[in-house]
Amino acid sequence: MITLCAQHDSTNYIYQSTDYSFEVRAADLLSHLTAEEKISLLQHTSPEIPRLGIKPYNWWNEALHGVARAGTATVFPQAIALAATFDVNAVFKTFSAVSDEARAKYHDAVKKEIYESNYGITFWTPNINIVRDPRWGRAMETYGEDPFLTARIAEACINGLQGNDSIYYKTHACAKHFAVHSGPEKIRHSFDATVSSRDLWETYLPAFEYVVKYADVQEVMCAYNRLDGQPCCANNKLLTTILREKWNYENIVVTDCWAINDFYEDDTVIIRHRTHDSAFYAYADAYNSEVDLECGSGLPSLQQAFDAGLIPEDVIDKHVYRLLSARFKLGMFDPDSIVGFANIPMSVVDCEQHHKLALEMAQKSIVLLKNDNEILPLSKDICKLAVLGPNADDSVMQWGNYNGFPSKTVTILEGVSNKIGKDKIFYDKTCELVGDNCLLSSEIAEALKDIDTVIFVGGLSPQLEGEQLSVECAGFADGDRTIIELPEIQTKILKQLKALGKHVIFVICSGSSVAVPWENECIDAIIEAWYPGQAGGTAVADVIFGNYNPAGRLPVTFYASTAQLPDFEDYNMNGRTYKYLKDKPLYPFGFGLGYSSFDYDYVENSLIELQDTIALSVKISNIGKMSGEDVIQVYAKNHIDTKAPLKRLVCFKRVFIEAGESKIVELKIPKSGFYSYDDDKEEFLLVPGNYKLFYGGSSDAEKSIQVFIVN
Repeated sequence: MITLCAQHDSTNYIYQSTDYSFEVRAADLLSHLTAEEKISLLQHTSPEIPRLGIKPYNWWNEALHGVARAGTATVFPQAIALAATFDVNAVFKTFSAVSDEARAKYHDAVKKEIYESNYGITFWTPNINIVRDPRWGRAMETYGEDPFLTARIAEACINGLQGNDSIYYKTHACAKHFAVHSGPEKIRHSFDATVSSRDLWETYLPAFEYVVKYADVQEVMCAYNRLDGQPCCANNKLLTTILREKWNYENIVVTDCWAINDFYEDDTVIIRHRTHDSAFYAYADAYNSEVDLECGSGLPSLQQAFDAGLIPEDVIDKHVYRLLSARFKLGMFDPDSIVGFANIPMSVVDCEQHHKLALEMAQKSIVLLKNDNEILPLSKDICKLAVLGPNADDSVMQWGNYNGFPSKTVTILEGVSNKIGKDKIFYDKTCELVGDNCLLSSEIAEALKDIDTVIFVGGLSPQLEGEQLSVECAGFADGDRTIIELPEIQTKILKQLKALGKHVIFVICSGSSVAVPWENECIDAIIEAWYPGQAGGTAVADVIFGNYNPAGRLPVTFYASTAQLPDFEDYNMNGRTYKYLKDKPLYPFGFGLGYSSFDYDYVENSLIELQDTIALSVKISNIGKMSGEDVIQVYAKNHIDTKAPLKRLVCFKRVFIEAGESKIVELKIPKSGFYSYDDDKEEFLLVPGNYKLFYGGSSDAEKSIQVFIVN
């Protein structure tokens, strides 16, 4: 219920005084707006209202892995790489740095009267959709295939962005895209996702529910697609029944950009939903269905819908009140002198401290997939080394998408050169990422005669996979992949290198899993580097030469082949992700090697049932020769619910252990990890009984203990 406040006096208003709460001030400001002014504030380009001191504001900004599209900024590893760290503390630290840069840029822009997109402090980050299929081009923007990992990494991101000030939010975070959204890109404006109630609640909604209930996320973005026939941005079940009523969410809902246009536009280029007869009916439906803010340009249609009586004024008031409250809580109506975040200087942007953090996160994210005969780490005393491949000297590839622009990027070629000297390196691009020319030239073959070891840097690129791209070549379509195998030209080059008798280290850069069955069988070492950001080249070289002991873990399953996957358009989870895949993958979820080996032992009598959690302690021993980190992972097996996942991640922790030493790690497992889904009641229940916990270094962990849960 919004209580409109009276005017304080003829020259001063309640909303102008910091003596009142933000809620009271927002309600007062709302009371002075005309209906037309209110409606003008309901799209992302909110205009100035000079008579009330309201400045223009553009709600659209992005911070997927650094402040995007607003000039120089620190570019951290892509989101999927951040998930591969399995390190919530490091992710929180990263987004605290991102929000520092964001605040500095915002206040600098306001001083210069710049009110364009990409300069605000409301970020449409993080993307917490689940990677149900690696062919989806936007998988790189997410935190992988597991709802539990996604929720915890997202929570760290949100807390880092929004800050912990007792009065003001540092910035806004936004959980997107709500919901059941993960490709195909080509038909996202018309696609109708149909899922079972079980899949909806076990896979597609848990991360959203978690960040709404426990991470205080300030915005939720509804998706382009339909769910069960109704567009997500006017979906009563999603927005009203679940989000507002069941989860008690009271903050902002924003549309994906121009999503409402999909309701009514007849387009010869893009196939759209066409669920509504006209624009003003579409806007009435969206705003009556709990949308607060449109990313788009439908203001005239929204005004028409209001004038026709299709949207009551109290509904408009509700939406505007939420938006004004948010701006008050961000300090936009208060002097900089009392908003602590306003004092963050521009010198923090692209600063040396953030450069070091970008390197740290790139190091933490790298996953060593194979290391035959311990070929890695290489000695820096190597006489000669070849660095080949289409991604070896590509800085832009390392930025991923939704990126900012670093002042300096270290490519993988540069990173390796910096370790051993340029004079020891033979470099050639060798081939493109895709194409038909697949023969090593005679010049390259001649140059390789006296070189025993080759680093080949290939994989994919954000130019091939990403959001609705205009890409049509073998294996790719509109930003998605049609197959998950490594492009054939690269496999052919790798085969030729092995035929020459070379030791080959294959560095994969990609936004999701790539099927490399031949490479896994025949290549000496394989590294997954993702899109590692501005310091990626240094990080990769640090791993190759042993300056850093890799401990990244896969946030997605690496399937053996495309044939192992169901149809791309099928949203049924059967056969997808480690939770439902019965076949053997190439590399399992949670997998990753290092230069140390770890052993795990349950600490006797440490298993204790608490009110909401199960306490468990595991002794981890570093039995290798190098100190390093490990990621202990715990998976629950539900024997009671016969339709439950094969197992589900319920706890993880990244820990550092000295060589030859052991550490007891205390873990707290939420009881929600043991829930059974009741198909009739369409809800989760905790059924007392025996469950099994698997613990170790990946989802293939074999050590287990039985746990009996009483209540």
